[in-house]
Amino acid sequence: MAIDWLAQAHAMRAELVARRRDFHQHPELAFEEVRTAGIVAAELGALGLEVQTGVGKTGVVGILEGAQDGMTVLVRCDMDALPVPEANDTEYISQTAGKMHACGHDGHTAIGLGVAKMLAAHRDQLVGRVKFVFQPAEEIAAGAYAMINDGVLEAPVPQVALGLHLWNSLPVGTVSVTEGAAMASANDFTISVRGRGGHGALPDETRDPLLAAAQIITALQSIVSRNVSGMDTAVLSVCNIRGGDANNVIPSEVTLGGTFRTYQPAINDLVTRRLREIAEGVAAALGCTAEVRADLLAPPLINDTLVNARLREVFGRAAPEISLIDNARTMASEDMACFLERIPGTFFFVGSANSARGLDFPHHHPRFDFDEDSLPISAGLLAAAVAEYVLPSA
Repeated sequence: MAIDWLAQAHAMRAELVARRRDFHQHPELAFEEVRTAGIVAAELGALGLEVQTGVGKTGVVGILEGAQDGMTVLVRCDMDALPVPEANDTEYISQTAGKMHACGHDGHTAIGLGVAKMLAAHRDQLVGRVKFVFQPAEEIAAGAYAMINDGVLEAPVPQVALGLHLWNSLPVGTVSVTEGAAMASANDFTISVRGRGGHGALPDETRDPLLAAAQIITALQSIVSRNVSGMDTAVLSVCNIRGGDANNVIPSEVTLGGTFRTYQPAINDLVTRRLREIAEGVAAALGCTAEVRADLLAPPLINDTLVNARLREVFGRAAPEISLIDNARTMASEDMACFLERIPGTFFFVGSANSARGLDFPHHHPRFDFDEDSLPISAGLLAAAVAEYVLPSA
């Protein structure tokens, strides 16, 4: 008889909500997830999983071994919060000043524990194993690489990777299994513009790096509008500028910082190259120099076509009442992409917004919160997706 994973998850709703609210009240930033990791490790251990801690600094891995040998499925959940002061007024508001779960990772961790509990109850039917990966530091795009460097993709080696994100751009009851690129690459850049400072009343005696920086900011916008094809996509934003301390002193150095995002490696290379050419060329034209540093933090997140097709079929059977779409994309980034770059898999979006209840603020907003009905939906769908690979009779 087929297992009704959605029904099991809905029966766990109170437990999922309580766990999520506990994590929400105690947010921890990247690589500081000591309390969260401790709870995760204890819960996984109580379920009889083989637990590894300290993977990628504060990451936790739990291996659920089946009764028969078979493939290994990696399930990834992120744990970290953001340095955002919470502006909500709920009974479960953050108890740590200046920090909050403003992106749904509290929900992801609760969902992962719920899925582990459901699947552990069927371990005697399991063909293969499930590798639960509770990852730190997603918000700074460093946790996935840290865990990979510590061997999370070895012993055993996963054949497929699955994950999800609660998504406040979609209403609760909607799920997107997006074809191809679902999230963009994450690239940080810093441009140090150096000239010759001097008196603000005597600019002719200087080589003004502020003037050069201003021209660079404007010229960088030509990359997207004039270098990237209209059939492709890129975003480039200068987000900070630092330089100067007095109103009558032209500084000798100015620093610009920002980010750019793309869906394709070739476009990423194009933007990187033009960023350097424009910054160095404009600075030189104005008698200054520019030193450019551009770092790829995470590649584009690209879902596997075959895994997508399988999950759509599974979701259609498991939850015919949901609205299943295939086109939710964002220029935001996710270091789940680092796993999917190495292992075929899918990262799907589960709608979590409820406008009627005011639960529709965007991710990273001080009033971000989500409809907790999305928790059992997410847990049920993720369990069904994993079962498709390791519980063929379920």
